[in-house]
Amino acid sequence: MIEEFLARGLPDVEEAVRKAAAVEIMPRFRQLAEHEVDEKNGPHDLVTVADRKAEEHLTAALTRLLPGSVVVGEEAVHADPTVYGALRGDAPVWIVDPVDGTRQFVNGEPEFCTLVALARRGEIHASWTYAPALEELTTAVRGAGAFVNGQRISSGSPEPGADLRVATAHPLYTSDHDKAVLARLDVPGVAARPCGSAGLEYLKVARGEMDALAFTWPSAWDHAAGLLLVAEAGGAQTTVAGEPFRVDRDNALPFAVGRDLVTAERIRDLLRGEA
Repeated sequence: MIEEFLARGLPDVEEAVRKAAAVEIMPRFRQLAEHEVDEKNGPHDLVTVADRKAEEHLTAALTRLLPGSVVVGEEAVHADPTVYGALRGDAPVWIVDPVDGTRQFVNGEPEFCTLVALARRGEIHASWTYAPALEELTTAVRGAGAFVNGQRISSGSPEPGADLRVATAHPLYTSDHDKAVLARLDVPGVAARPCGSAGLEYLKVARGEMDALAFTWPSAWDHAAGLLLVAEAGGAQTTVAGEPFRVDRDNALPFAVGRDLVTAERIRDLLRGEA
C-alpha cells in the first residue's frame, strides 16, 4: 500500500505540507497575540494556535491522500496519550510535528519547521522537513536518497582531527540525570552545544554541517523524519543499547546520530561512559 502510494503521491504530500504552513503557520509568524500562546508542561514547553491549527489541517489532508492511514501528531497525543499506540499497529501512520521549534517560532526566529513522516510497523518510508521561513523543503524516501529543494545531499564524514560538532538535548528540557549523562560528552575532541529545532539539527547532520546529535527523549514526531533523512544521506544512528532507535518500541536512551557509523558509535560510547 505505502509503496504504491509513494510511487504517485509524493507531490501531493509536498503540496499538503506547504499549504498547511502557508495557511496556518506563516500568517501567524511574528504576529502571535499573547492569548495564542499556551504552556503545556511548564514555561518552556509552549504550544500556539499555529501548532494546533496546522496539525488539524495536516491530519485532514494526509488521511484524505492515503485512505486507511492514521495520524500520530504531537498535539493529538498531548490531548490523548493513547493515540501514540497507533505506531505499533498495522495501519500506515503519518507522524506529524506541526511546528518543530515552537520556542523559536514564538520568539520570531526563522529556525522552525514542519515535520511529517510516513511509517508502518515501525519502518519509516518517507519524510518531509519543511522550514517555510527559510524556504527549504527537505524530502527523503527509503532507498531513494535525501534532497533539499530538489538537490541531493550527503552527510559525508567528519574532518579528520577536528573536534566533533555535536548538538545535544537542550538543558531546558532535560532532567538532572540526563544532564549528567550528556556531560560525558565534555571531553577533548568534542564540541557540544544545546540543540534548537530537532528537525533542523537532523538536517544539519544530513548536510554535514553538524557531525552528531545526542538525544534523551523518545517522541516520534521529533525524530522520525530526521532519522530517515540522515540514513538516506549516508548517516547512522544507535541507542546506548547498540540497537537502532525505532518509533514503534520503547528504546534505550539516550541515542546518538552521526554523519557516519563511526561517529554515531563514538558518541554512543561516550554516552555509555566508555572512553
